[in-house]
Amino acid sequence: MKQSLYRLFIELTNGKITSGLLKRFARSRASRMFVSSFSQAYKINEDEMEKRLTDYPTLHDFFTRTLKHGVRPIDEGADSIVSPVDAVIENIGMIKPEHIITVKGKDYSIKEMLGKEEKIEKYTDGYFIIFYLSPSHYHRIHSPVTGRVIDQWTLGKKSYPVNKYGLKYGKNTLSKNYRTITEVEHKFGKISIVKVGAMFVNSIEVIHEGDELVKGDEMAYFSFGSTVVLLFEKGSFTPLSSIKTPYDIKVGECAGYMSHQ
Repeated sequence: MKQSLYRLFIELTNGKITSGLLKRFARSRASRMFVSSFSQAYKINEDEMEKRLTDYPTLHDFFTRTLKHGVRPIDEGADSIVSPVDAVIENIGMIKPEHIITVKGKDYSIKEMLGKEEKIEKYTDGYFIIFYLSPSHYHRIHSPVTGRVIDQWTLGKKSYPVNKYGLKYGKNTLSKNYRTITEVEHKFGKISIVKVGAMFVNSIEVIHEGDELVKGDEMAYFSFGSTVVLLFEKGSFTPLSSIKTPYDIKVGECAGYMSHQ
């Protein structure tokens, strides 16, 4: 029953007026009374949280919670690329000619997704991975690689659902939603980390400082469930053969390896 109510809450965020009201409510002190029931409804592991449940003054603070040190060990392989989020990998595949990725049987243009035509050629024939974060997931985003930020930009104004139904039936959600893109150069190529807003979650907060990123370090966070898309330069990445979608993964777990061709 509780989960059904929270699902209704999420659906209401699709409207401009209701999403604004709910966003304001989630940041208000009045929302504190729902923190416990939200945690129960989504079966959140409270033992991992840095704070006690009663220490979160608002739902927003709970959504953006941090975890205890060490509960997300980072794969130490020299050439490993790790998951940037706790999520479900909904799709993994190749970026086709004409700069297309196919997700849930639907084609998306990485030209539209990135919004910069000069960026796209290097990614054709490379891999993409779609990580979906539900409301139950930890919402902090960590760097999948050690490297240098060479560009960062924000596109889009509105956001629509990016769950499996939104990806299948929505209208270009991955390439039209509000999104922040961070392009990183690592030792074997480039990777674009596309952080896609969902519903009223147009608050993608980038928190890394400077141009250097270390694998596993925190770089941004969402205020609610959303999606991260990784785009890999051609010939620079080999995914784990054991990944069969949908695939549950956590921050720091190996998703594949850098490769050089």
